[in-house]
Amino acid sequence: MGLSDILLNENNRETFVDDCVKLIDQQVAAASGLGGLALKAAYSTVKGIRADYCAQVVDQLLPEISIALDPMWAEGVNNGNPVEYLAQRKGEVADELLQISDKRVEKSTRSMVKGAYAKLRPSAKNYVEKGVPDLAEIINKHSAA
Repeated sequence: MGLSDILLNENNRETFVDDCVKLIDQQVAAASGLGGLALKAAYSTVKGIRADYCAQVVDQLLPEISIALDPMWAEGVNNGNPVEYLAQRKGEVADELLQISDKRVEKSTRSMVKGAYAKLRPSAKNYVEKGVPDLAEIINKHSAA
């Protein structure tokens, strides 16, 4: 079963998106220091656009995410532990996810989103890397469903 079959499955897509948004919420809440304050402010700005803005964006990005991560997930499945495989390659996973979000923001017409993203992008990889093991667990949970 490919990653598209897991992430785009209509039976669990909504709960997958909800789990991802919860993960993002947790990652943002756990961020500390000046960078964490900036991240929290930017996230609050983005969430202020619409209550379900983050869920909508995650849902819209799922096809691209599934294509980008499918080769690594498949390799992890072949090696016996896709969660551990992705966690060990968190830098590569973060790069793939950030390329997708970079393209998305580039096409955005919302100046608030572009501005918030531009401020955070230099430190974004670190934040995304921290979330990769949990993202892999979420994917694994839904692959078993």
